[in-house]
Amino acid sequence: MIDDTTKNMILEALHDEYKARAFYRLVIKTFGPVRPFINIVEAEHTHARAVEALCARYGIPLPNDDWDTKREPPRSILEACRAGVEGERENIAMYDRFLRETHEPDVRSLFQRLQARSREAHLPAFERCVARGGEAGQGEGSGRGPQQTPPARSGPKRLRRQGRTT
Repeated sequence: MIDDTTKNMILEALHDEYKARAFYRLVIKTFGPVRPFINIVEAEHTHARAVEALCARYGIPLPNDDWDTKREPPRSILEACRAGVEGERENIAMYDRFLRETHEPDVRSLFQRLQARSREAHLPAFERCVARGGEAGQGEGSGRGPQQTPPARSGPKRLRRQGRTT
């Protein structure tokens, strides 16, 4: 059994993972399969599933995930990357706060792992994107460069990374 404070932290973490995943999905929907979003959206999905498993372990009912309806698309990939930097910094700070407040070993362990991914992988990827002015890096994304408006949707696109047509 866990206390209400820990329960609320778990639910806040889950909402944060849902929110990030929804935003990264929206970026992909708006601009196509661009990095770092195509990689990080999968990580956020994995993170959400890990927190959901923690909810199941402690009998915490899962909240509705309605974040897909709450976000507006960014105007450019650069704006999206800046939002990614801000979101990952907020995520790291959230886990810092949680780690000061909880002593449950399995909860702490998950929070530490999720925070490490944000700090060591996600934040640097978004910072690189901002440093490039929103352009896809070498061999990344769609090869279209910075987008000020969403690309026109005509015909199938080749996804180099997955090697399939969408």
